[in-house]
Amino acid sequence: MTVAASGRRAVVTGAAGFIGSHLCERLVADGWRVLGVDSFTDSYARHDKEDNLLPVAGEPRFALLEADLVGDSWRSALRPGDVVFHLAAQPGVRGSFGASFARYARDNVVATQRVFEAAHEAGCRRVVWASSSSVYGEAPEYPCRESAPTRPRSPYGVTKRACEDLARVYGGKGVTLVGLRYFTVYGPRQRPDMALRRLCEAVLTRATFAVYGDGFQSRDFTFVTDACDATVRAGLVSDPEPVYNVGGGAEATLAQTVEIVERLAGARLDVARTAPVHGDVRRTAADTSAARRSLGWRPAVDLETGLAAELAWVRESTASRRVA
Repeated sequence: MTVAASGRRAVVTGAAGFIGSHLCERLVADGWRVLGVDSFTDSYARHDKEDNLLPVAGEPRFALLEADLVGDSWRSALRPGDVVFHLAAQPGVRGSFGASFARYARDNVVATQRVFEAAHEAGCRRVVWASSSSVYGEAPEYPCRESAPTRPRSPYGVTKRACEDLARVYGGKGVTLVGLRYFTVYGPRQRPDMALRRLCEAVLTRATFAVYGDGFQSRDFTFVTDACDATVRAGLVSDPEPVYNVGGGAEATLAQTVEIVERLAGARLDVARTAPVHGDVRRTAADTSAARRSLGWRPAVDLETGLAAELAWVRESTASRRVA
């Protein structure tokens, strides 16, 4: 969907992250004026995040503000009528246990409350914000609809569930809030800790790839440009639902995904099996009928095409690091 967006202004939090950088690129291409906000946390290397923004570097319609959402320095940058795309968060299921939960509570729950509050005070038109399939935990049936019970199995999922509660509170204060439950988004610029990036790096460098559990856990994989398309549409639709599933419809087990990557790379992978990780779910699969009906959205990138794109990006990135 290409939008004639002249005059539209977007604020994207987490702009230098994986999904955020792709969203900024998409919005600028569609004609939006975009203010990206990012605090460049140390979740992974700053230079990688700066590289994520290279496609919009020098674009006259893009500006970057480095700021912590829990503070106040960024709030005056909001304008009446802005559409805020709130993607900033502390990600990851495994890292959310133990003492690090304090950071998840701060960067997810507190920061989201601050965004909702600031958007309301500034008279912003809409906030589209990133929830997660992690809110479901082990769903009672698949594919799961938005009406399914939310029973997160990790502290990370708990923070996203708490943000959904905050959205219900602030949604009655004048600003339209739309939550997107993303299902395993992948593609170029994916975070270094995520399984598909580690898988691509391992097959290209002949390193060992750790498989947690038996490898038959499955995920509903969503290519990043499809996730961004749903996100843009959620910012524009006239009468949105409060929450949507955003899943690529490309469910596969980890073992099947390994086979696809091996075939694409023309190489065998050295796999080491380890114990399952506490908090991980066995399966995710999204019923996306609400997004298809309300947003006019449907995923366009199949899993093999998406994995080929990520593998090519990892290969290029690995080669660039070697040259440097």
